[in-house]
Amino acid sequence: MNRKKIYNPKSSEDVNNRKIFGGDPTGIFELNNIKYQWAYNLWEVMLNNTWFPKEVDMTKDVIDYKNLTEAEKVAYDKTLSQLIFMDSLQTNNLIDNVNPYVTAPEINLILVRQSFEEALHSQSYAVMVDSISTNGEEIYELWRRDMMLKGKNDAIAGVYDELAANPTEHNFVKACFANQILEGIYFYSGFTYLYTLARSGKMLGSAQMIRFIQRDEVTHLMLFQNLINSLRRERPDLFTDKLKEEVIDMFKKAVRLEADWGKYITQGQILGLTDDIVEQYIKYLADDRLNAVGFDKLYNVENPIKWVDDFAKFNDQKTNFFEGTVTNYSKGSLSFDDDF
Repeated sequence: MNRKKIYNPKSSEDVNNRKIFGGDPTGIFELNNIKYQWAYNLWEVMLNNTWFPKEVDMTKDVIDYKNLTEAEKVAYDKTLSQLIFMDSLQTNNLIDNVNPYVTAPEINLILVRQSFEEALHSQSYAVMVDSISTNGEEIYELWRRDMMLKGKNDAIAGVYDELAANPTEHNFVKACFANQILEGIYFYSGFTYLYTLARSGKMLGSAQMIRFIQRDEVTHLMLFQNLINSLRRERPDLFTDKLKEEVIDMFKKAVRLEADWGKYITQGQILGLTDDIVEQYIKYLADDRLNAVGFDKLYNVENPIKWVDDFAKFNDQKTNFFEGTVTNYSKGSLSFDDDF
């Protein structure tokens, strides 16, 4: 694949000839005529979701953190370190690896917006670390020192590196699936631990911050699921048996990595998150993501912690994603009675 030209006055491409990649865009964002309506709808949802980390009250979490058990502190710190890595990776990956090859301006819009949101999430974690933790430097260096975390990070980054080194159509589609896994499995798993603490009345400010972040991640997940489904309709030739085998292998590997990581950080000492629950939840997420892009489920398991879905919600955005506007939401702190 070739990177798109940022200014291309010789192009005569009209809206009907736009392509997700491989098109010939002028470089002008003509948004009164769009081909991918889902992308523009998503753009408006993202704008309506705008928030800023310092609006979340972290005061009580400072006290709560000091009173966490040692196991809870370790899991909290390692979860933060993992989330910091993934948002850092995504901020650069979207701008440097994915967006340069996308030739539909309405999709360029939402990729740039997503990159901004990933950077905002990095600021959110910085606020959490600065407000709460007494070992901020250690949290930011954990990706170098913890071999379990480093191995997981290396595996996540591998598909993105493959696209960077060899930008083919096949590798681009694989990278879309890798983004779906990152946004829809790895992030969700990390959020669940912090919600579990909040469910027991601890670290409510952290949980509120994560709710804002996860609301963004819902749109990021929808972005790549729509990209995959649009490509399946436009370029069915790309969805070869080889690609399908590689995608299934990616999902199976992601489930193993994330289940092992979840068990590693909780060590069976976090109330409500047994090893079996952790693994079943990861498998449930994988099935849900596969099903959303036309693949058969691999595990056929139920969600063992359904309370997480209710806890993470602000409104009905997830259900009514492409209908109307997002309802208003409160940026206030999360009270212990919310969603229980």
